[in-house]
Amino acid sequence: MNGERQDVWGMTRDLAAAAADAHSGRAAHTVHGGHEATLRQTVIALRGGTGLAEHENPGEATLLVLEGRVRLTSTAAPQELGKGELLAVPAERHALEALEDSVVLLTVAKLPA
Repeated sequence: MNGERQDVWGMTRDLAAAAADAHSGRAAHTVHGGHEATLRQTVIALRGGTGLAEHENPGEATLLVLEGRVRLTSTAAPQELGKGELLAVPAERHALEALEDSVVLLTVAKLPA
């Protein structure tokens, strides 16, 4: 997708609709990179009350809330974020919960092995 423009707001609407219909309550689309790339950006839609279970941070990461409200929990104090807020994800195990229907942009730069 190098040099290709993408409509993130349109994607936000589409993924929110897909998450609402999904059994898991979530839907995602990688907008840049992939599992083999150093930098990966993924738009993730979560139905309220769903989330991502506790997992390791694979590198440096940020979370930008595009719609809704989420809570990121780790060994540090929980962080609640709303639309337009950005957080550097702690370099430790963490989980994400949608406090309401939400869409986030997760950016991850993998650390060298």
